[in-house]
Amino acid sequence: MNARSARVQRDTKETQIGVEINLDGTGEARLDTPAPFLNHMLDQVARHGLVDLHVSARGDVEIDLHHTVEDIGIAVGQALAKAIGDKKGVRRYGHAYVPLDEALSRVVLDFSGRPGLEWFVEFPRPLIGEFDVDLLREFFQGLVNHAQITLHVDALRGRNAHHIAETVFKAFGRALRAAVELDPRSDVIPSTKGTL
Repeated sequence: MNARSARVQRDTKETQIGVEINLDGTGEARLDTPAPFLNHMLDQVARHGLVDLHVSARGDVEIDLHHTVEDIGIAVGQALAKAIGDKKGVRRYGHAYVPLDEALSRVVLDFSGRPGLEWFVEFPRPLIGEFDVDLLREFFQGLVNHAQITLHVDALRGRNAHHIAETVFKAFGRALRAAVELDPRSDVIPSTKGTL
């Protein structure tokens, strides 16, 4: 594994999650989870973030997908934190607007070292296929808490639930790509505190 990659294994009584991430990847995704819609969304993050992302997950889906989706978010967050390391030389901040037909979302993030999620996303229906849209916030909450990032997600408009979700994940990928990019003009931690 290169210096900006990480592997995380999270095993609980409810789930078994494996994540590998390479921040300097090409957008390759290998996704094996029991949530096909989440696989589709994670593929957007990899592709638009130019990160290689491999996720395998098993969980107590006979109950529902909640534990599995939340724990995938946790493990992805842990992998991000591990891969970015001390954050020396990164741009730190990233933002993106992404449209898809009638939908438009904005994502702004900061590798601040402080977890915070501001989630302003409303869906016109509770399910996309069989996937409960409430779980998307749970995914990002787990990711934010364990990546130690501040994340603002705003779905600015949209009528189609699939389009809204897809713009959120594409914009997250684009914002992530900007934030983890190495700044050729700096090799210091981007904070007046000297730490993040």
